[in-house]
Amino acid sequence: MKKKIFIDGSEGTTGLRIFERFEGRDDIELLKISSDLRKDPGEIRKFINASDITFLCLPDAAAREAVSFVENNDVILIDTSTAHRTEAGWAYGYPELSPAHREAIRTGKRIAVPGCHATGFITLVYPLTAAGILPKDYPVSSFSLTGYSGGGKKMIAEYEGSTRDDELNSPRQYGLSQMHKHLKEMKAITGLAKEPLFSPIVADYYSGMLVSVPLYADLLNGVQTPASIRELYAKHFEGEPFIKVMPLGAEADSRNFLGSNNCSGWDGIEIFVTGNDDRILVSSRFDNLGKGASGAAIQCLNIVLGCEETRGLHL
Repeated sequence: MKKKIFIDGSEGTTGLRIFERFEGRDDIELLKISSDLRKDPGEIRKFINASDITFLCLPDAAAREAVSFVENNDVILIDTSTAHRTEAGWAYGYPELSPAHREAIRTGKRIAVPGCHATGFITLVYPLTAAGILPKDYPVSSFSLTGYSGGGKKMIAEYEGSTRDDELNSPRQYGLSQMHKHLKEMKAITGLAKEPLFSPIVADYYSGMLVSVPLYADLLNGVQTPASIRELYAKHFEGEPFIKVMPLGAEADSRNFLGSNNCSGWDGIEIFVTGNDDRILVSSRFDNLGKGASGAAIQCLNIVLGCEETRGLHL
């Protein structure tokens, strides 16, 4: 029997990408709300409760309101907003972190999809804290370079408009107050004692993301080298089709540069380990609209449905 799927917020960037990924699938039935009623609370309530699974592709406040509309106890919610990522009772939608994370998604009725920057950061830091290599009181810092699609419709229009400020021609650092909305989950999911010092940067290209975390080897537990850290990632993510741990020295293939848009349109994530025996740099590269948003949401759906996790995704 086909599962009935409703996308609340289907006209936003993430909602549209989720909708596109359902093309050709014969195991679901999409419930489509009328465009002129897509913000009507009564109509939204009706569609949520008529669905088996509802995706919430909404601002935080609207996502919380949508949860309050649930009257059918069998409805499963997959929320792409920031609202519930650290809330009790919500599974964190990153199955590769541990068997417990995957099982919580498989059996849960409330699933929170990770944020894009958080996905890249947690990919790098969680295995290190879980293995006891990175002390939880380590003063972690991180840079994240992203395409402008991560800012949603408003930022996309700003960059793609016929008239725009010359400032947009160069990368721009933001989150300067150190109050970025992803910080809460970055700290909570990795178990760090403090939120990281986080510097996101948006640049003039559509999609793709590169997140880096620098590490002093002598502040890590045990004797660590780029080779040992790379081996840790390879073991932690062994058998995971969405995560590709790159060989040491792979950056030489691109003249020792790491581009941030190389994974645009791809739903996996690459991990690079570079640096030297004193200072190690770990980096993750992916599509902020793929594994960083809609791709991750579809992967969670596939786990809930019990089908191949890669179904409808590009790897």
